[in-house]
Amino acid sequence: MNDGWKSDLEKWTREAQNDPRATHELITQALTEPDEDAAWERVSTLHYRATNDVFDAACQLCESACPQEMTLGANILGQLGIPDRSFPEESVAVLLKLLEIESDVDILHAVCVALGHIHDPTAIPALARLKTHPSEIVRDAVVYGLLSFVEDLAVHSLSELSNDQDDHVRDWATFGLGSMIEADTPQIREALFARLSDADDVVRGEALVGLALRKDEQAIEPLIQELERYPAEKIGSLLIEAAEAMADTRLLPILTRLKQSSGSEKFDEAIRCCSE
Repeated sequence: MNDGWKSDLEKWTREAQNDPRATHELITQALTEPDEDAAWERVSTLHYRATNDVFDAACQLCESACPQEMTLGANILGQLGIPDRSFPEESVAVLLKLLEIESDVDILHAVCVALGHIHDPTAIPALARLKTHPSEIVRDAVVYGLLSFVEDLAVHSLSELSNDQDDHVRDWATFGLGSMIEADTPQIREALFARLSDADDVVRGEALVGLALRKDEQAIEPLIQELERYPAEKIGSLLIEAAEAMADTRLLPILTRLKQSSGSEKFDEAIRCCSE
């Protein structure tokens, strides 16, 4: 953490602790404020305050019969204590209980995202059980909850979700497999290769980045084909990132042509990497 960011966090924490509004006031305002950004400002204040009082209030919200209140409780617990977590184990226990008893899509989404923020591997099995949930909103949150885990169940679940019918779910699951972890297994490469024929440009790009980071030479020709698919000005950052990561001289001809046709500096780093 750089000094500037650390200073900002300390300032926000002091402001939250010195905020004259009581916890119950902030919760009421978060529940009744029609402006979503303004409502989340109240939630952020509770995150930075991170006292026993806030934790207890969030737990009570999670035990409510009101979906909006339960969702708010999960949102509070997910980032309670920034950057150092407050009550992480206790929060995970409350959130996992909600996953066992709830079917409301919004609540499930909030809980899965909250578990992703806390990042406790004990949550992996519960998250994995929701990977085939009928709502893409929930499946998308499951992906978020599983990001950065290298445990077999998490990787297997993300591999399956990378083949999801929803574009956004596939995109984030592919990103999670390709770029968020350094693990390199046949299963991961197989999942990434399967996405090279995806109908979505971003998903294909994420797959190429993941394979390039693993220096998989079988991805060179598909990457060249992608670079040849579009005019230079429409080449996206993912393809350039993949070329930089692959750092292979066989990419130089197409990168040089794109540079010459566009005059853009965006290809310079990829050319440099592939020239070394």
